[in-house]
Amino acid sequence: MKSFKQAVLAGAVAVFMSLPAMAETLRIGTEGAYPPFNLVDSDGEVVGFDIDIAKALCAEMEVECTIVTSDWDGIIPALNTNRFDFLVASMSITDERKQAVDFTDPYYTNKLQFVAPKSADFEVDAESLKGKTIGAQRATIAGQWLEDNMADVVRIRLYDTQENAYLDMSAGRIDGVLADNFVQYEWLQSDAGANFEFKGEPVFDDDKIGIAVRKDDPLRERLNEALAAIVEDGTYEEINAKYFPFSIY
Repeated sequence: MKSFKQAVLAGAVAVFMSLPAMAETLRIGTEGAYPPFNLVDSDGEVVGFDIDIAKALCAEMEVECTIVTSDWDGIIPALNTNRFDFLVASMSITDERKQAVDFTDPYYTNKLQFVAPKSADFEVDAESLKGKTIGAQRATIAGQWLEDNMADVVRIRLYDTQENAYLDMSAGRIDGVLADNFVQYEWLQSDAGANFEFKGEPVFDDDKIGIAVRKDDPLRERLNEALAAIVEDGTYEEINAKYFPFSIY
């Protein structure tokens, strides 16, 4: 009987060892409405700089990854209720957000800059902007900058998506938009942005963008190691060049 049991056990071990290892699967949260960083294309696929970086990190960590989209306003609560495992969504690292999530090392550095019609009398100073209506996406540092620095100068209008801010500016309902420089750069290259331009210099140029994970999640260090690796081996530079003719790292 003992010999029979040993034979069965040995057979079971052999079958188990011959099975392919189950790959770890991680879920990546993003907005899907922030070109060129994250957007849903005509085929319904989520693409963009953020997505390419996320996939490169997953390849470096040797894990499978799936993409999950979320409205921007609820993206941190969705992370903390386990809807996904980490966020690659062009999220600024701020003290307020660090109370709710942990961030990796920055994976690019952003600037805030105004865009307005080419024909507009639009100087970036309190006297010229007084009484104008300026748009920004809600729950972003652009919106926060306006509230902190221009609340007594301009009328601030906040939007659920960046695209809706551009639509209102194009329709003449607002005078300008404050947003991330690289997002504005992308939009200005489009047909919709042809009659608009940057106004003045960036008002803030040290906005560090990080990947968010739940508090105390060891995944943060794995992502940091993977980020350092794709920067070192040139993968990051290749992705950067696909979207911008200059480095955003």
